[in-house]
Amino acid sequence: MKLKTLIADDEPLARERLRFLLSADKEVEIVSECRNGREVVAAVRDQPVDVLFLDIQMPSSSGFDVIEEIGAAQMPVTVFVTAHNHFALKAFEAQALDYLTKPIEPERLQGTLVRVKERIASKSALIAHEQLKTILEGLRGVAQPEKTYPRRLLVRNGPKDVVVPLEDVDWIEAADYYSCLHVGAKNYMLREPIKQLAATLDPARFVRVHRSAIVNIGQVREIVREGRSEGAVVLQNGQRLRMSKVGWHTLLAATRT
Repeated sequence: MKLKTLIADDEPLARERLRFLLSADKEVEIVSECRNGREVVAAVRDQPVDVLFLDIQMPSSSGFDVIEEIGAAQMPVTVFVTAHNHFALKAFEAQALDYLTKPIEPERLQGTLVRVKERIASKSALIAHEQLKTILEGLRGVAQPEKTYPRRLLVRNGPKDVVVPLEDVDWIEAADYYSCLHVGAKNYMLREPIKQLAATLDPARFVRVHRSAIVNIGQVREIVREGRSEGAVVLQNGQRLRMSKVGWHTLLAATRT
């Protein structure tokens, strides 16, 4: 029996790549493609599908809006697809949905399809729906009125995904569209710009001292002023990082709380 599959993404190239990768699996049959949330809702209600590859950020309505409109109990097995991985760890911890980041890698997709097939074969749809609802509520902040911050990050390390506790991160360095996590003697590349990453971290624990650097406050040993507008921060391991005037004020404020 083939898996009736629906692809939802507003980017034509993203749909084309996913369609091409899925074509390698003879058990997958793509029955429809959608460009926005409105089309997804109509397609799911028009014909039943087994699995939905759902982009989170789409015009007019997000992937989360789609789930709310259709209802978690009526959703097919859903795999989130997005360029951002802020909530990837929550999806993995829930063990209900997979979470793919663009550009999708063939090996990663193969693993996803294995999990999708296992779930359908075990007839655990009801459990999957309840877990999907839990994830949705957590992502939308329904169950948590106060803002929460991640304690770990999921990063690619060769053929594996590695969970990095944020408390172990000494500092984070900007690297174009990536961020380099410095964890002791190890470095991990996270596919996310430093500006975007900084907005998700706990400001009481991580401070962006320079446009190219975020430091773990717990790893700061010294703060050095060098003139009126610049300075440096020295970490416990001896690493010396440039610090802007704004970064200096932010770091001082954070260390006083």
